Amino acid sequence: MPEALLTDDDLARTSVFLDFDGTVTVADTGVHVLERLAPAEWRAIGDAYRRGEIGSRECLLDEWSLLPRDEALVRAAIDEVALDPGARPLVEALHAAGAEVTIVSDGFGIRVAEVAADLGVEVLSNRVDWEAWRLEFPHEDRCCPCSTCGTCKQAPLKDARHRGQRTVLVGDGASDRKAALLADVVFAKGSLAQWCELTDVRHHEFERLADVHRALGL
Repeated sequence: MPEALLTDDDLARTSVFLDFDGTVTVADTGVHVLERLAPAEWRAIGDAYRRGEIGSRECLLDEWSLLPRDEALVRAAIDEVALDPGARPLVEALHAAGAEVTIVSDGFGIRVAEVAADLGVEVLSNRVDWEAWRLEFPHEDRCCPCSTCGTCKQAPLKDARHRGQRTVLVGDGASDRKAALLADVVFAKGSLAQWCELTDVRHHEFERLADVHRALGL
């Protein structure tokens, strides 16, 4: 077994931030629901976001407008995506070690709060007002230099560091890039790992959360 990245003492002073789509879940729920229910135009919107031409808030709003106004249908598609089976063991081990755990999500925000409550962790996420059929962004940060994200993932990392915490980010996509620039330890997979390689951001690759669990020596 490789040497653990953090000691028990480190973990007791650590804040761990878990992305939701494609990290806590085995696939991106937003991509899944768009593939199932939206016309093909959503792909160009997502590509523009990944190229940095638009922010995540604009991307999400434009994609949301393409989905059918049917809550039951959308929720059913979201529920088709399974959770990573390593999520609960990882969270329980982190809590036992004294670490703080937060899910930070910059997707549509469907199902995130329920999963976070079931795992017993804090959550920062966008959310849907189903009655008005609109997205809400309670954790955007218009004081951030970019100010274009739905959920600012840098803000909670900055807050944790100001409290003297070490920070760990676990993510997989474009919404995790800015947080990866700040985190003390980065676990990356998918397009985030590719971006970290291209931009020389130190990171540890993983495929499933069980890999993160082992790497932290829990």
